[in-house]
Amino acid sequence: MQKKLITIAMASCAWLGLFAQEQENALDQRVEQLETSIDGLSSSVRKLQKIKLSGYIQTQYQWGEKDASLKVGGANENPEESFNRFGVRRGRIKFTFDEGIATGVFQLDITEKGLGVKDAYVQVKDPFFGSCSLKAGVFDRPFGYEISYSSSRRESPERSTIFQKLFPDERDLGAMLTLQAPKTSAWSILKLEAGLFAGNGIRPEIDNKKDFIGHFSANKNWNGTVSLSGGVSYYNGGVYQGTKKVYTMTGTTFAVDSTESNKGKYATREYVGVDVQFAAITVAGLSQLTAEYLMGTQPGTSSSSESPKFTALPTGDTYIRKFSGWYAMLVQDFGRLPLSAVLKYDVYNPNTGVSGNDAGVKGSGTGKADLAQNTFGFGMLWRATNALRLQAYYEINSNERSQNVKGYEEERKDNVFTLRLQYKF
Repeated sequence: MQKKLITIAMASCAWLGLFAQEQENALDQRVEQLETSIDGLSSSVRKLQKIKLSGYIQTQYQWGEKDASLKVGGANENPEESFNRFGVRRGRIKFTFDEGIATGVFQLDITEKGLGVKDAYVQVKDPFFGSCSLKAGVFDRPFGYEISYSSSRRESPERSTIFQKLFPDERDLGAMLTLQAPKTSAWSILKLEAGLFAGNGIRPEIDNKKDFIGHFSANKNWNGTVSLSGGVSYYNGGVYQGTKKVYTMTGTTFAVDSTESNKGKYATREYVGVDVQFAAITVAGLSQLTAEYLMGTQPGTSSSSESPKFTALPTGDTYIRKFSGWYAMLVQDFGRLPLSAVLKYDVYNPNTGVSGNDAGVKGSGTGKADLAQNTFGFGMLWRATNALRLQAYYEINSNERSQNVKGYEEERKDNVFTLRLQYKF
């Protein structure tokens, strides 16, 4: 009996030993599986950390006089009275992925009007200093200062009229090279941006013509209290001529060239721009002054001087105008208060060959597209938090008058008030 008990005990111990060994092996296997899962999860987290999500939302109320054109909502349903609209002016969400020398950016604009692409590009920096780069895709045109100045930071609700006309959408499809010395060099204050673009805004390219855009700038800062920067810009491109009829100014009248070979050629699109920015910190607070001047040649239509936004090759006649325009803006902070006062004046003259009653004369080919306009704007900014700000801004719009252009015999009623709440994340 005693031997049986000893035998049973020994067998039990052996079985328990085998069971414990199996449990230990199973535990080791589970630990190994868990470590593998954790490694995979860590790898995924590291990849996600390389993705930066940012954006901003601009909701606004706008009031306009009867002839005004608002940026949100529909047209005036009663042309004899003032009107107002609520809307989302911009709803941007931006995805940025950084890895090594390459960066990928994708930005969407989401409003009640729909969904649209604003940016979609790849940027590759030089592997040595990271100050030079190549960018390709859809991005801001490198012309002047105001185009690339973010709408989330801009002190006026919209860009100046001349930029809205010449550079609709601000962006274009193309490739750009940026050259700049490293920050440790005394030459780092200079920067050259130059590229080739489709010339059709955020739309598919529809012809073989490429437009050149270049911007050479300099920036100098003194002890963090005073800064001065500026640059010169050049645009050289073309617009497809849909017919043989090409109109150019002779005196105050459009003269037509009807050479058969004109159709299918490209009308010259050429701009020159100068920009300057000055900022100084004083006891009164931060003072900022910004100004730009543009002039050049703009192909358009009989009814518009706006740059191309084609979905197909144009089929209308071409009207070539010499233009000029400028803006100046002053932004004044109030000490340490989160408030800023804004004053801005901008001018756009789409046709320097005519003025006043010269426009609209019978047989001249001119009309409302050739009349100048200017805007005086003033407002206040309240930066409630780092992410939240409130903007109130009033625009007094003035048009050049002509007794020969219907609706422009006297000053149009088109002033606009904007109240905007912005949240940035």
